[in-house]
Amino acid sequence: QVRLVESGGGLVQAGGSLTLSCAASGYIFGIKNMGWFRQAPGKQRELVARITTYGTTNYADSVKGRFTISRDNAKGTVSLQMNSLKPEDTAIYYCNTEPPNLAWWGQGTQVTVSS
Repeated sequence: QVRLVESGGGLVQAGGSLTLSCAASGYIFGIKNMGWFRQAPGKQRELVARITTYGTTNYADSVKGRFTISRDNAKGTVSLQMNSLKPEDTAIYYCNTEPPNLAWWGQGTQVTVSS
């Protein structure tokens, strides 16, 4: 059974930084492209960053230059370093495969950026 557990969220002032982490278990982590997604209140869930099994990364325009996604296949983890945070980054952040497997959504981790 696949399990994805996100951690590292919190409350931070605008301009601050946070690092999110996702631990994956239950399958061979290294064969999947992974993504970080977020969902703000009243909005649809969106892809924020994506990393392939080879380490190629892609970012949403709204976070390009501020966020960095990385992965450790040996440990089965994927991280999201978030710098220069803005109030509009406030959301629940989730990790999943990319494209996402609907059965594998976890609880997410809340990120709140105050102005």
